[in-house]
Amino acid sequence: MKIVVLDGYALNPGDLSWAAFESLGDITVYARTSVTDQQEIVQRIGDAEVVLTNKTPIDESILAQVPQLKYIGVIATGYNVVDIEAAKKRGILVTNIPAYGTEAVAQFTFALLLEIVNQVGLHNESVHQGDWQKSVDFTYQKAPLIELKAKTIGLIGYGAIAQTVAKIAHAFEMQIIFWNHHPKESPDWAEQVSLDELYQQADIISLHVPQTNETQHMIDQSAITKMKDGVILINTARGGLLEESAVAAALNTGKIYAAGVDVVAEEPMNSENPLLTAKNCFITPHIAWGAKETRARLMAIAADNLVQFLNGKPKNVVN
Repeated sequence: MKIVVLDGYALNPGDLSWAAFESLGDITVYARTSVTDQQEIVQRIGDAEVVLTNKTPIDESILAQVPQLKYIGVIATGYNVVDIEAAKKRGILVTNIPAYGTEAVAQFTFALLLEIVNQVGLHNESVHQGDWQKSVDFTYQKAPLIELKAKTIGLIGYGAIAQTVAKIAHAFEMQIIFWNHHPKESPDWAEQVSLDELYQQADIISLHVPQTNETQHMIDQSAITKMKDGVILINTARGGLLEESAVAAALNTGKIYAAGVDVVAEEPMNSENPLLTAKNCFITPHIAWGAKETRARLMAIAADNLVQFLNGKPKNVVN
């Protein structure tokens, strides 16, 4: 059996092993494949029966040229890079990797939030530039510091990651409210509210929903207007949830005090993205999922997905 990995670098830049897949067939791993050159994608899939992809798109026009393909493993949670209906019509099974990064993404959500409220990076840089050595006082502050206790955090979405964020927030003695498409059971210290209520009450808003037609640009000017002045916005979900120009404008006016984003609408980030020049915007390059332990878990699940498919007991099927 031939296995092709179209874009393996993000998952395994060299610190993990593909051995679990090597035991299943003849594997070819490409670090990167063009997301726009369909000819390259088709050539690299070749006569493989199994393809693994992260961000390389596989649509109907590509599927039509690789009739021997039987299985597509998306090595991520989001699977919008694959035309799953077209794959289903051709008898191609598509799987994804659900819930592999819950702890890591929840941890990173708070890493962004704590950076905003404690400004560790700014003060570390200041000390290394000599400011403390020159100071006439034993302490100084380069930016406001904010205590989280009793602040209200509003979670948009209440799946596994958001629920883990809620537990961390509870440990900080924060007030937790959340909005979800459907009613969700929650501890007595977390309250489900309407989206408008969340906008109106939250000191901090953290996004934890998938990007769909319904949620695309949900944080737009209308939503921002409903928010508290000086709200903090965190996005470790999908970049397209934000209307980035509206968020940038709100940052520049101070309506949004600060934003911490690990994702943007176009990745890699476009140099014209308005968030790059917005005030008090903390940006990281989609790394919330990137801890070695987290990637190793993803690799193991991806391999098991393929094993279960070969055994006739597929799991994590999305089509």
